[in-house]
Amino acid sequence: MTTAAHPAGHVDPTAGPPALELPTTVRRGQGTGALRAVAASLAAAAVLVQMAFPFTDGGNLLLTSASVVLLSGAAHVHALATRGPRAVAALALVGGGGGLVAEAVGVRTGVPFGDYAYSGTLGWEVVGVPVLVPLAWTMMAWPALLVARRLTLGLRDPRGRVLGPVVTALLGAWALTAWDVFLDPQMVDQGHWTWADPTPGLPGVDGIPLTNFAGWLVVSLLMVTLLDRLVPDARGPRERRDATDAVPYAVYLWTFGSSVLAHAVFFGRPPVAAVGAVVMGLVAVPLAVVLWRGRRRGGARRAAGSDAGSDAGSAAAASRPR
Repeated sequence: MTTAAHPAGHVDPTAGPPALELPTTVRRGQGTGALRAVAASLAAAAVLVQMAFPFTDGGNLLLTSASVVLLSGAAHVHALATRGPRAVAALALVGGGGGLVAEAVGVRTGVPFGDYAYSGTLGWEVVGVPVLVPLAWTMMAWPALLVARRLTLGLRDPRGRVLGPVVTALLGAWALTAWDVFLDPQMVDQGHWTWADPTPGLPGVDGIPLTNFAGWLVVSLLMVTLLDRLVPDARGPRERRDATDAVPYAVYLWTFGSSVLAHAVFFGRPPVAAVGAVVMGLVAVPLAVVLWRGRRRGGARRAAGSDAGSDAGSAAAASRPR
């Protein structure tokens, strides 16, 4: 791995994660395309499952389990395909393990989310926490990390200095916490967990205390910070990165759009849809704009290259002796 040169024993605190240097076979694309296709297929299957939620009053245990397992699987397979085994281990340990620890502490002490309890309707449990819950942390922690990296790529402060991993961690924490503005009301309405005192709450998001979102921000910040340090970043131009990470980007954008629609039309929670559209939209909308602009720039460059090649060919042909 390559890092910036610094005096011996010193580390640049603003430096991001090391750039990813894959083995030769991976750099040549052997096997990674197939794994990325598997990740895309798992994500697509999860989308189909989630499309059935409105017809089951917000989902049942089978649909919820399938959705979480498929999206968590997509995240882990994508991590393996694009960043290697180290990324998979980091996601499982930090996302899954960290989420499990946070929830286990939370249900016993009320810290950091507030006083809540699971109702036993989410299937198997480990240390009092449904197995699906740490899997859910991993399924969205991965997109949140990569979305934050994409939005902060090349970002500079007014003095021209590249913004470091602190900004990535903060944005990733917001991206992950914003999802819970949709998730928690849905799960509470389904009776999967209850809050001892849901007030004061976020305006428009009744039944969920503010302490929950504060706890999410703290846990998400720690989680994304660790993932950003442990998971190697990818090299290459932005267009190539966008293609490589298309699956987690699509998962995040789908989660945003489908959650707004579901709460506004099917779940009877238009205020949640409005608040979530603003909170999660602060990340999802810029992501969509950045990706759209990247596609346009890439298409313009390809068109320019094609025109240049055609002009060169015509000039060569004209210069040949008759």
